[in-house]
Amino acid sequence: MKCNARIITCLVSLAMVTACTNAPEQKEASTEPAQAATTQAGQSGVKDEESQKDVVKVAIGSDQHTTLVKAIQAASLVDVLSNAGPFTVFAPTNAAFDKLPAGTLENLMKPENKESLANILQYHVYVGGIKTESMTDGQVLGQANGDNITLQVKDGKVTVNGKAHILASIQASNGIVHVIDEVLLPPAK
Repeated sequence: MKCNARIITCLVSLAMVTACTNAPEQKEASTEPAQAATTQAGQSGVKDEESQKDVVKVAIGSDQHTTLVKAIQAASLVDVLSNAGPFTVFAPTNAAFDKLPAGTLENLMKPENKESLANILQYHVYVGGIKTESMTDGQVLGQANGDNITLQVKDGKVTVNGKAHILASIQASNGIVHVIDEVLLPPAK
């Protein structure tokens, strides 16, 4: 019996030694950060060509919102607006930005004015999803920047703050985009 136990122990040991020497070499773990980690892309960096577009991708896909997209990028709001939401975005067209006094937009796009630009853009965002059919005359919405906008509804047409008209509405995966014909400016403080 002792002999059989020794033979079995030797065979097991031999099998373990053989397995260890024939095993493929393990590479040492790299101490360098992974390539993906160095890009530091947030939610906007997620590549998904199959799902419904989020509010930012809706704007990016519109040739009427190239100025808005550049402003969102300059204010570093792309990742914020790419998150789950829901968001209601009042999206001024390029023509709406063209109505601003000469030099206003160029000045806001400067790095030193990033905070002011972000404040204006956040004034166009309501945290929550509101379709036009749910809007009521005199309804006040608290915007992402802390200020309020007021909606006017007459004959089924919606106006924001008495001058910006909703031209179209596009459902997005994380809210809704209402295309407007004016840039909304927060009240002076």
